Amino acid sequence: MNLLTTDEGEKSLRLARGVIEHIIAKKPKSVLALTPVFSDKRGVFVTLNKSGELRGCIGFPYPVMPLGDAIAEAAVAAATGDPRFPPVHKDELSDIRLEVTILTVPVPIEGEPEKRFEKIEIGRHGLIARSRGMSGLLLPQVAKEYGWDSATFLDHTCNKAGLPGRCWTQANTEILTFEGQIFTEQR
Repeated sequence: MNLLTTDEGEKSLRLARGVIEHIIAKKPKSVLALTPVFSDKRGVFVTLNKSGELRGCIGFPYPVMPLGDAIAEAAVAAATGDPRFPPVHKDELSDIRLEVTILTVPVPIEGEPEKRFEKIEIGRHGLIARSRGMSGLLLPQVAKEYGWDSATFLDHTCNKAGLPGRCWTQANTEILTFEGQIFTEQR
């Protein structure tokens, strides 16, 4: 994956914030001069935090649309459509800190299922667990934030998918890893 520059990362944050403020606060759409990387198809997640607590997180794990469009759609969905939270209100916007995570393409962990934990690097890898028509994803920063080891990270990813924690040890569960380039608002 070609990494975004610091300037492109800041633009991704401004794009996400601008689209949220346009939808929620009815502010005029901001016009940003985006570089060609924003036309590349990339996976992305937009995370909203308020007072250090999660306030919304939605994204696209796979590169299904141009990065600029994916950031805009994920930002609006994180602010208005995360089923775990009520929609963000206009008066909350100044208290919300945004994070944009640009993803690599997820790849399956090969080998013996019960040894998958050995192939995960905390702080570097994000995880997807898939089985029985269900899936769950946790971003790379989550395990580091909670101080989890790789087995615990796998358990929580399975739980996020609505599966039993140790499902990652079973051959019928697919575990994928990805990496993310993280940009966080400094507010």
